[in-house]
Amino acid sequence: QVQLVESGGGLVQAGGSLRLSCTASGLTFNQYTIAWFRQAPGKEREFVASHVHKDGSSYYADSVKGRFTISRDIAKNTVHLQMNNLKVEDAAVYYCNANSDYDNNWGQGTQVTVSS
Repeated sequence: QVQLVESGGGLVQAGGSLRLSCTASGLTFNQYTIAWFRQAPGKEREFVASHVHKDGSSYYADSVKGRFTISRDIAKNTVHLQMNNLKVEDAAVYYCNANSDYDNNWGQGTQVTVSS
């Protein structure tokens, strides 16, 4: 059974940093593209960043480029999202997603709150 567990969310002041982690089990980690999405109250879930297993490339939403960094620790089956210079508009529930040619999996989410 595939399980994705997010951690690292919390309350931070604008301009601060957080590092989110997504630890996967029940899947062959290096065969999945891992992505982060977020959903703020009243808004649709949106793409934040992804790390592609096939070539190691990373992609970011324009709104987070230059501030967020996604990285993969294969030994720990974990993907991190380093978030710097956080803005009030970054506040949301952040979800981890593991996607392959065969299935698509979501974590339960971790709350990020940014105070002004």
